[in-house]
Amino acid sequence: MIRTRFAPSPTGFLHIGGVRTALFSWAYARKNNGVFVLRIEDTDLERSTPESVKAILDGMQWVGLDHDEGPFYQTQRFDRYKDVIAQLLESGHAYHCYCSKEELEALRADQEARGEKPRYDRRWRPEAGKTLPTPPAGVTPVVRFRTPLEGVVAWDDAVKGRIEISNEELDDLIIARTDGSPTYNFCVVVDDWDMQITHVIRGDDHVNNTPRQINILKVLGAPLPVYGHLPMILNADGQKMSKRRDAVSVVDYAGQGILPEALLNYLARLGWGHGDDEFFDMAQFIEWFDLAAVSASASRFDHEKLLWLNARHMKAADPARLAGLLLPRLVAAGIDVAGGPDLSEVVTLLRERVQDINALAVEADYFYRRREPSAEEVAKHLPEGTRERMSRFAERLAALEVWSAEAIHDLFKPFCSDEGIKMGQLGMPLRVLVCGTSQTPSVDAVLALIGKDEVLRRLNEA
Repeated sequence: MIRTRFAPSPTGFLHIGGVRTALFSWAYARKNNGVFVLRIEDTDLERSTPESVKAILDGMQWVGLDHDEGPFYQTQRFDRYKDVIAQLLESGHAYHCYCSKEELEALRADQEARGEKPRYDRRWRPEAGKTLPTPPAGVTPVVRFRTPLEGVVAWDDAVKGRIEISNEELDDLIIARTDGSPTYNFCVVVDDWDMQITHVIRGDDHVNNTPRQINILKVLGAPLPVYGHLPMILNADGQKMSKRRDAVSVVDYAGQGILPEALLNYLARLGWGHGDDEFFDMAQFIEWFDLAAVSASASRFDHEKLLWLNARHMKAADPARLAGLLLPRLVAAGIDVAGGPDLSEVVTLLRERVQDINALAVEADYFYRRREPSAEEVAKHLPEGTRERMSRFAERLAALEVWSAEAIHDLFKPFCSDEGIKMGQLGMPLRVLVCGTSQTPSVDAVLALIGKDEVLRRLNEA
């Protein structure tokens, strides 16, 4: 059975790159009737926080990437890690190292001064015929993995193809700190082994970790998963996305009024494609998804394309659902919707004109309160004599027995004929006086939704 995992570290927000990694892992499991595991890699005790864990769980729930198993927490598996470390020490595949931080810093400085690549010199590594230093009193050692000195680590990456890294490039990595806590690269290996992960899909910043993890898996006699390293997501300038410059947190996009299905749709297209198909839902994505179709090249994040997709998804969404997303934004703006038109009907009328929920909230404003028109709007659309004409039109509106867009529309042509004006000379002033802006959908539909009493009140008070 195919088993994939998403394993974020809870040291901050849920990164947009992490969401794409989760999406591809989730889709691969769903495509193959497999299992998607959520694992929280919280061994960095200094930086991991409960708030970050909550941000990850909330973010995954918001985008709708449901997991089948988990969440598992590495901090709850320390006993298991210690058992495996003990096995490696006993088998000679790991050893204690008593180097102090100062010694390692001095070693690095000497190597850099000689133009060498900084690395641990294996001074505490047991070898045949080698005499080890006497362990210093009162020093608690770290545990290092005994990396093979020769040969290469090779794997057929599901995204990048064949990758080979010489063991000579690897040092003896620390697998347990002085306080006994296990390190990331070691915990990942034990977790993937215990959880029977068959496919490790992750960002290509982990490529250098992979040979270290493969070496540990081999000495444990554990099966090797298929690795697939996804290319980086760059910003529009071709730089790595950063919190300082870019929206990189899922929370950022939720706050911008982006729908989760639109974000997933867009992220799916970053580094993967299915012909010219741009707009699709997750069921379609699962059917189409193939790791072999993922590009090994970095992708650029195009916010305008995201907005375009978001607009498409808004048009396809249930208006009642959009109304539920719209309401708290209106409340936050101090808008009381009680007594006003049904929000779902407002959404249905407006969503063709906007690209996100925030813009929808701005547009919806005038359905619940009249905006004060700008000086430019007044000068352009309310020349002398216009208000008196609008008062005469208000009389015809007041006489309507049936208040509907059709009934209002039927008043336009005869009124314009009687006044000797064009439709624009009626429609634009109507919009400005009732809504405070000339930029609205069809004015008859707008007036019908706002309601007869409110429309007449606004016209009389304008």
